[in-house]
Amino acid sequence: MKTRTLVVLLLAVFLTGCGSIAKATPTPLPTVVLGNQGPSTADLPAATSSADNAAVYTESSVRAAGFVVPVQEAQLASITGGKVQSVDVSLGDTVKEGQVLVHLAGEEALTAAVDAATVELLAAEKALRDLKENAGQTHAAAMLRLANAEDALDEARKHRAWKEFRNGSQSTIDAAQADVILAKNTLEDAEDAYSAVEDTADDNLNRAAALSALSNARKAYDRAVANLNYLLAMPDSIAVDQAEAELQAAQAEVESAQAELDRLQDGLDPDVLALAEARVKNAQSQLKAGQTALDDLQLKAPFDGTVSQVSVDKGEWAVPGQPVVGLVDLSELRVETTDLSERDVPKVKVGQSVRVLVKALDVEIEGTVRDISPQSDTLGGDVVYKTVINLGDRPDDLYSGMSVDVFFDPNS
Repeated sequence: MKTRTLVVLLLAVFLTGCGSIAKATPTPLPTVVLGNQGPSTADLPAATSSADNAAVYTESSVRAAGFVVPVQEAQLASITGGKVQSVDVSLGDTVKEGQVLVHLAGEEALTAAVDAATVELLAAEKALRDLKENAGQTHAAAMLRLANAEDALDEARKHRAWKEFRNGSQSTIDAAQADVILAKNTLEDAEDAYSAVEDTADDNLNRAAALSALSNARKAYDRAVANLNYLLAMPDSIAVDQAEAELQAAQAEVESAQAELDRLQDGLDPDVLALAEARVKNAQSQLKAGQTALDDLQLKAPFDGTVSQVSVDKGEWAVPGQPVVGLVDLSELRVETTDLSERDVPKVKVGQSVRVLVKALDVEIEGTVRDISPQSDTLGGDVVYKTVINLGDRPDDLYSGMSVDVFFDPNS
């Protein structure tokens, strides 16, 4: 057997060498299986005759080695890592998509965070809803505020304007001047009456009455003169400054009320609305982040399958990104080739029929080329391409990992 292999390899090298005289780079070898340059009778199913072999496996056929693989497989790892609280599956268990495989500790704290985020989201949504529902009332209140501000501004303007003139109007001044004249006349009469009894005894009743009337007349006269002087005087600087400040404040309130009303022309203050909407969005993000963190404590099956690996036990620490559970979907099996040469890949097409020889079972299965990898690999210095083969009816005792030979017939 070794002698035959050596002869075949030497022949291949010789033929290749003859072509390399005129080329700068060597030509890749076609796909071969060491020790066997074609399917021998021992390689073929017992039901297949030599005549059948000659018809099926022609010299133009392409042969490649491969393995049976599951349609889906995954190595599952924790994103966050943490202490393993429980491992809920064992090697070989059949699981359904979404089934929890591993629990990590820390659920209580994250559940509390999710509950808090839920409450905040409800409060934020209610605040936004109330804001929209009360838009009409807010607009009416803004209109009333502006009307009151304009009235106050009008009064402030009048008050400030008065400070440019005497404290009293002309009619008020005229009345005050008349009061002074009358008070002065009353005072003079009181002085004359007192003069008539001034020399009498101190306990004389007429003298006491005249003195009291004189005192009251003088007070009335002084008040009338003071009032007239005030009405004739100009306001002091403090009063002017106060009136000016009141005017500026009233003007600022009108401008603020008008700006608020302008913002509410569409029913809502855009800044307040944006803040309320941002609060809702932030609450949603917080809830989503908390729920995601809580979900990450549970390692779930991404598809229906069979547990092929369990790498952790309860109480151990799961490292982020390190696989802890392997899962395979054995509901459908395929074949992946490993050594289809770059020289032979042009002869293989998607949809092309193939025959797959399962060595361990000594049976042949029909198949179809599903995919041809656009990216090459290197095997023993040769450039090779992986192909994926869909299988037809498969034997019950076909298992993932079994080695196969795939025969591609370019004429099929």
